[in-house]
Amino acid sequence: MTAPAPKEENLAAVLKDGVKTAWPICLGYFPIGLAFGVIAGKAGLSPLDIGLMSVLVFAGSAQFIAVSMLTGGAGLIPVVMTAFVVNLRHLLMSSSLSVFLRDLGAWRTALYGYGVTDESFAVSLAEFERGKPDHLFFIGSGLAIYGLWQLATLIGHTFGSALPAGLGLEYALAASLMYLLIVLTRTRRSAIVALFAGLLALAVYPLLSNTWSTVTATFIAATLGVLWNRWRSPS
Repeated sequence: MTAPAPKEENLAAVLKDGVKTAWPICLGYFPIGLAFGVIAGKAGLSPLDIGLMSVLVFAGSAQFIAVSMLTGGAGLIPVVMTAFVVNLRHLLMSSSLSVFLRDLGAWRTALYGYGVTDESFAVSLAEFERGKPDHLFFIGSGLAIYGLWQLATLIGHTFGSALPAGLGLEYALAASLMYLLIVLTRTRRSAIVALFAGLLALAVYPLLSNTWSTVTATFIAATLGVLWNRWRSPS
């Protein structure tokens, strides 16, 4: 199924639906942005540095790691390569979404790929699988998350020193990702695949790094899930 050309009168409505669907996730995303702003400020980054990183990189986990490495004196190339490896999961997410957006053309697909995050992927895929593969929904959800992230990181930098200790901001990212997993796990089969991926990631963790164990387990579990689905539902 591919993205249909929306009618002119539906443009605003579809964008609004994307923003409205992503808004609850944005509330959980806000403390993550605050935490990054606080950490980046303590690492010596200026508001301009933080703003540019949030605008150009727009990847929470990669930004946290980049700031940590820069604080430790790492060079540019190691930081870039590490961020690339950390975000390898975006290849899997983009591949899933591309099935629904294949008619958009190369340049627009690449532009939308910039807006793929764990959160925009989850809400968009859930919507697309319900039979509504409209690329404007993805834009709406992505813009909501994108704008909130820029605001939260700058607020965290500006008012980080005034935030009380013990807020638990370090758990915000994990809680957000757990919520997204629940959103996407709607059948027993998908729950089994998700559980298998988690157990496999733990099993291979002693052999691989945290990032590679997650990527490897996700790839294997997703492949087996597709084969299982084809075996149970032959065409």
